[in-house]
Amino acid sequence: MKEIQSLIIEQTPKTPQIDLNQLTGNLIFSGRSIPENAVKVYEPVLNWVTQYVLKARPITNVRLDLEYFNTTSTIWLLKILKVLIRINEPDYVLILHFYLPIDEYDEMNDFDDIKDTFSPIEDILHGSIPSIGIKIYWTDDKGEIIKDILVFLDQEQFAI
Repeated sequence: MKEIQSLIIEQTPKTPQIDLNQLTGNLIFSGRSIPENAVKVYEPVLNWVTQYVLKARPITNVRLDLEYFNTTSTIWLLKILKVLIRINEPDYVLILHFYLPIDEYDEMNDFDDIKDTFSPIEDILHGSIPSIGIKIYWTDDKGEIIKDILVFLDQEQFAI
């Protein structure tokens, strides 16, 4: 099987920087995602991810450092996630990295608040083949990481 090439999509004022690297297993989305034509931005990403899962790295890191994203972007990101959870290696790990402003940290006072925040993706993750981890980073106004937490999902119950 032919090695897939990395995919880099440059950032614009309305679209994120996307850097998908098959050699490292890092899939990075950063910036704003409010594209006028989401298909044009995300369809090549979905196609790339579909090929990636056939030769995935033992650890895949999806870094979502999006300061703002619209509903259409959310739909495409969930489609991409649905493909990634089909990595056909039960010993592999898929880690989702979320970057949030530090002012949201005060709103997430305990474990239940964190669970509630990420409960919408629970249905997507149900039935995943690789183990799933979620790492949350809280950042200041300069984008510096102030605090972080790593949560692994129990594949049997998918409870955070």
